[in-house]
Amino acid sequence: MAMRKVVSIVGAGNVGEHVASLIAIKGFADVRLFDIPRKVDDKVFEPVKGKALDMKQMVAAMDIDTKIDGFTVSPEGDGYEPMVDSDIVVITAGFPRRPGMSREDLLEANIRILSTIISRVRQYAPNSILIVVTNPVDIMTYAAVKLSGFPASRVIGMAGVLDSSRFKTFIAEELRVSPKDIHAYVIGGHGDEMVPLISMSNVGGIPLKDLIPRDKLNELIQRTRFGGGEIVELMGTSAYYAPAAAVVDMVEALVTNSRRILPCSVYLDGEAGEYYGVRGFCVGVPVKLGANGVEDIIKVPMIDEERQMWDRSVESVKKSVEIAEVMLGEKSASA
Repeated sequence: MAMRKVVSIVGAGNVGEHVASLIAIKGFADVRLFDIPRKVDDKVFEPVKGKALDMKQMVAAMDIDTKIDGFTVSPEGDGYEPMVDSDIVVITAGFPRRPGMSREDLLEANIRILSTIISRVRQYAPNSILIVVTNPVDIMTYAAVKLSGFPASRVIGMAGVLDSSRFKTFIAEELRVSPKDIHAYVIGGHGDEMVPLISMSNVGGIPLKDLIPRDKLNELIQRTRFGGGEIVELMGTSAYYAPAAAVVDMVEALVTNSRRILPCSVYLDGEAGEYYGVRGFCVGVPVKLGANGVEDIIKVPMIDEERQMWDRSVESVKKSVEIAEVMLGEKSASA
């Protein structure tokens, strides 16, 4: 009998813990959860161990035999030994953007965290596939490619699966249909310039543009682009249910070798990069996910309007990549 795959999740915050619980419930892999301790007044807590124990008891109550373990690590990178031989490593750890924090500040802080984590992944799970969730995700995925030295096919950013699920949600509500019958892709950078592919979107095979008036469709597109911000305004914190489900979709495709076509942030170069007009950085496109990671990059046709939106999105990501390149150069020099 084949051994169950192991998924290590670095970061047991809202997204990380929900990724762990969904994998545990689905039961297709064992889970190892890593996070730093939390100090309140003079007491030090280890919430990652508590969350793992709680999940163990949850799956026991559900008669599921998924193995879940939690490990406390230090910000300096101590304690990652249990990551050894993990098949997939999901990185959700990082700072959210705070009031007064510039995009450059956020990049610098999260690249610093990512660098420590990647060094431990290289040490303990050098054959793993990386899924990057930390924002800004396209830039963090690019940084993970550079810091890890892994083949680009084994470094994947979670973005388009989430954005597409939001778009499908709003379409389903507008048309009062099941999201199961909606096929819609959102590609490009994970931000305000993301690109919904209207020309390819359909509901039960009927083109979306034939079902929803253009002015209403534009409203749905705008709501999709600012879908994360809408949730922040309502909850006072970032989304986590849908992002976690999107990550689990990707993980399951890798573990089961299902070769699903999912929009993910990946490193584009060569023939695919030439088609998309991208030279050596990460942005969201549909890819085929299998046991070895990205098995193929799908070249989707775009009408002129979509190509123009795509070009704007790529340019926005490229500007941030140029900032990150300087930081990565400084990181390499100080290593």
